[in-house]
Amino acid sequence: MVRTQIQLTEEQARALKAAAARRGVSIAELVRQGVERILAEDAEAEKWRRAEALIGRFHSGRNDIAVEHDRYLAEDYL
Repeated sequence: MVRTQIQLTEEQARALKAAAARRGVSIAELVRQGVERILAEDAEAEKWRRAEALIGRFHSGRNDIAVEHDRYLAEDYL
């Protein structure tokens, strides 16, 4: 693990200490959990951003995809 130093307000430090005590974990563990949560949210947002970037980039030549998508998927994959 890498040791790092952060600065918190007094209120943040008190609240973090209390939250760690309630959960029965160290402050460091609670900070690690928070970092993991943020990184997971960022990764999920990036997946959505990449998926949304594909919208409208490919053309099927069909004009009824919105209505018939289930049928087309069934024909191709079932």
